[in-house]
Amino acid sequence: MAADISPRPQARKPVLLSKIEALQDVVNTAVIIPKEDGVISVSQDRTVRVWLKRDSGQYWPSIYHTMPAPCSCMSFNPETRRLSVGMDNGVVSEFILSEDYNKMTPARSYQAHQGGVTVVLFVLEMEWVLSTGQDKSFTWHCSESGQQLGTYRTTAWVSGLQFDVETRHAFVGDHSGQVTILKLEQDSCSLVTTFKGHTGNVTALCWDPVQRVLFSGSSDHSIIMWDIGGRKGTAIEMQGHNEKVQGLCYAPHTRQLISCGSDGGIVVWNMDVTRQETPEWLDSDSCQRCEQPFFWNFKQMWDSKKIGLRQHHCRKCGQAVCGKCSSKRSTIPLMGFEFEVRVCDSCHESITDEERAPTATFHDSKHAVVHMHYEPTRSWLLTSGADRVIKLWDMTPVVS
Repeated sequence: MAADISPRPQARKPVLLSKIEALQDVVNTAVIIPKEDGVISVSQDRTVRVWLKRDSGQYWPSIYHTMPAPCSCMSFNPETRRLSVGMDNGVVSEFILSEDYNKMTPARSYQAHQGGVTVVLFVLEMEWVLSTGQDKSFTWHCSESGQQLGTYRTTAWVSGLQFDVETRHAFVGDHSGQVTILKLEQDSCSLVTTFKGHTGNVTALCWDPVQRVLFSGSSDHSIIMWDIGGRKGTAIEMQGHNEKVQGLCYAPHTRQLISCGSDGGIVVWNMDVTRQETPEWLDSDSCQRCEQPFFWNFKQMWDSKKIGLRQHHCRKCGQAVCGKCSSKRSTIPLMGFEFEVRVCDSCHESITDEERAPTATFHDSKHAVVHMHYEPTRSWLLTSGADRVIKLWDMTPVVS
């Protein structure tokens, strides 16, 4: 079935706007300040810095604050200018930034975890600070009093956290590869369900509250789109990175997903197409095309006097096939396969040129991305890399 693509703004090649290079260590998290030519960064060198653009066009720190431990994560709310910083010692410290972003006033600190804080998220509507730690716990605190409201034990380290304000659902992605959905109350929570689709660690989560779709990225190089609101957990896989996915964000005005990876790739996915679920892989003792036995099927090998063959699977139909019957490769973008994958010979003949049309564009950031942040009002993208450089990109789409 061909993609039904309506005329819409198309992604263009990201335009590099600026680089911030005066860093002593890897920036674990950084955000673009909305309505300002500014960036906030927290780093492994224990610093919190606010970078403002000067008349020279360069970014220089207006705030340089040293924390008591390496900074692993942060959350910034531009409405209240509240900055929540998680550290490797398990502490979350909160600050209020001045209107001109030249001063940072401590608000409170609290011991949120027994191990390093992995993700922190401030929810203004609830006045909650959600956090996860290396102690395999998810906690939420009152941002006004600093009091812990509740906690939940996770199965593994958490590296992805999102929250839906309307339903009070927290989405927790961990190193076991699963995503847990929790329903939060003021001082308690309940397990809703768990999604298991990744074969590697969950490294990034992105929630679209309008379409009610959750995106998860993993060290297995894949992205899964979980259609929670419409089809109750339908999972659609997308393959577009050669290494682990490090960041995800959704641009609702253009219906595009942006992903970054440690391979340096920036991938812009067109989500305005009808995507298809990948089929379940079928089990069989013999090739479902030529009926030759697989190498573990001793009885059929003996009866037919044939040597058993290695089993493969067609990515389009899911059938178990031998190498001879699946000698072709093809992209299947509507199933999320932007790179060529194994398909059986029959499916290869049935795939049309329209079905092979790419649904994503690929760009090289020229550094191994550690973290990314998207600012939708200006269509700006921030990437911080293992090279200790922050890059700002203009992602403004063009109308075709």
